[in-house]
Amino acid sequence: MRYDYRGCKIFYKFLDRKSEVTDVFLHGWGCDYSSLYFCRSLTKNNCLFVDFPPFGSSGKRLDDWNVFTYANMIISLCESLKIKNFNLIGHSFGGRIAIIISVLCKKETKRLVLVDSAGVKPRRKLSYYIKVWTYKIRKKLGLDVSKYGSCDYLALDVHMRKVFNSIVNTHLDEFLPYIKCDTLIIFGEDDRTTPIYMAKRLHKKIKNSKMLILQDAGHFSFVDRKLEFSENLKRFLA
Repeated sequence: MRYDYRGCKIFYKFLDRKSEVTDVFLHGWGCDYSSLYFCRSLTKNNCLFVDFPPFGSSGKRLDDWNVFTYANMIISLCESLKIKNFNLIGHSFGGRIAIIISVLCKKETKRLVLVDSAGVKPRRKLSYYIKVWTYKIRKKLGLDVSKYGSCDYLALDVHMRKVFNSIVNTHLDEFLPYIKCDTLIIFGEDDRTTPIYMAKRLHKKIKNSKMLILQDAGHFSFVDRKLEFSENLKRFLA
């Protein structure tokens, strides 16, 4: 199915099981709905899976989107599907979106699951600031800066790089104390993209939260420790 939001076609799958609650699955940056689609067998609730643009089968052209645009898109889609109560399950970038929605839609959000979630302000080493300084100097001098940036950044076209920069520089730490629903935080012990200190900060600032650290698992902890992840997610959503 497709939903038109601000001129962008959004691809989604909605499994209607006639439940009063819908589990909304929000994938990570660079992935699509299929990364979390196995979770449909872990719940008896309705399930909504979405491809965040420009990934998967959704539209590729975004006009000045930011993290709040993505959140409002999901809220708008839920309204169009007449979804009144939902659980939010977000991985990495999807966690950013889930955090915002859980604050904007307190009454509608019943439970929140943050899997290797992004959104909190990262710790920066001196080497990071040296790279930023070098980039700015080279750009000012008209030198080549095409190889500066993360792998995710370099994989995008010029237009999408502006969207990406806006997203990664929007920190949601101030949102966390306003999350009131029961929250499960699942992180891989060996996650280098969103390290363990981020999980601990989420746990500390979200009042009704429980933290689960999966050993021998990285940024895709739900893949590395699929059985343990599945058991805990199923129990939490039941």
